[in-house]
Amino acid sequence: MTVRDEIHRQIVAGLKDAKFPINTPEELLAAFPAGADTTCKAGDLEVTAGEAGKLLTAEDFPFKDAKQVADTIVDRAGL
Repeated sequence: MTVRDEIHRQIVAGLKDAKFPINTPEELLAAFPAGADTTCKAGDLEVTAGEAGKLLTAEDFPFKDAKQVADTIVDRAGL
């Protein structure tokens, strides 16, 4: 599994209990188990939800599901 695939999988897993649609950055951070401190790790890469959230813009919202969130974050991160 690549770093991209692993981070994507962890984001989706972290949002498994989230209620969608998610309309704001605040709602997205609150949806992660440890909020902004939720951490995804793969290889030498470690990123928190708070750090990943900085890659998003207001135009990205609303998110309809966890896969859309993960797709957007890994694409913006260049993974």
